[in-house]
Amino acid sequence: MTRHARSGRNKVTRRDILKHAATVTAATGLVGCAASVRQSAVGTVITRGRINQSIAFWCFNSAGEKWDIEKTCQVARSLGCRSVELVDPKDFPTLKKYGLVSAITLNGMPDPPFLKGLNNLKYHDEVIAATKKTIDVVADAGFPNVIAFTGYKWRNAEDPKSGEIPLDEGARNCVEGLKKLAPYAEKKGVTLCVEQLNTRDDTHPMKGHPGYQGDHMDYVADIVKKVGSPNVKLLFDIYHVQVMDGDVVRRIRQYADLIGHVHVAGNPGRGNLDDNQEINFPACMKALVAVGYKGYVGHEFIPTGDPMAALIHAVKLCDV
Repeated sequence: MTRHARSGRNKVTRRDILKHAATVTAATGLVGCAASVRQSAVGTVITRGRINQSIAFWCFNSAGEKWDIEKTCQVARSLGCRSVELVDPKDFPTLKKYGLVSAITLNGMPDPPFLKGLNNLKYHDEVIAATKKTIDVVADAGFPNVIAFTGYKWRNAEDPKSGEIPLDEGARNCVEGLKKLAPYAEKKGVTLCVEQLNTRDDTHPMKGHPGYQGDHMDYVADIVKKVGSPNVKLLFDIYHVQVMDGDVVRRIRQYADLIGHVHVAGNPGRGNLDDNQEINFPACMKALVAVGYKGYVGHEFIPTGDPMAALIHAVKLCDV
């Protein structure tokens, strides 16, 4: 998850939606998808609505047609998604123009924001200041969540030769930092969601993060539990959980009370939610519904092929 500059301002039209819906219907057998698209300009794919769906802006801004914020918002409205997330706060007014929220926002640290984290005391002042500033902006907009990261395990986050922070020390430091942030988040009505990232995939800088300390769900969940705040929760990224730990449905049930936000992407490759990947997303979504999850599920996959077709299929798949 990272920031990307806007691309050209191409507009999405009903013709675009109809064309792509027809493509997906033919390719994936989503019977009735194109017909539902014709019915209205809003909520055209989502019909059940038990999962609040969101589009991760960076994925569709950096790949394929490289949608700008305007087009991404138009697509979200057309599909029935309620959020475009991981958006720079300068674009919050555009979200509001379309009646959308940013379900989760980056913490305000320089790119990559997951490098310097709360596991390292030398970065606490910087991370805490940036996070509080972001909490303020998110609270003012009336949006719900800000991401928190453990950070990389090296003493100097940018130098793998600088020595490693032991796991227990990193966890203690994270708990200490989050306890400093939690009262501020509670006061502002914003939730911090700590993300687990996988360290196994080294093929692409946004498919895996070798060196990230919080690479197992149990480790990150233990940190969140020790903070003990209703405004510090987990960002449960199903893609990263699958890569590192698997057993996704059981973990959804295990950590149901701790989950504040969810991300989805196909594995391997952080790609489309199609038949070339291994995760059973309808089962995962049904598990979230069963445990009473009311937060958002963000589509944070890097689209291949036609991005609209990929997104329509993913949204339909998660609408359980």
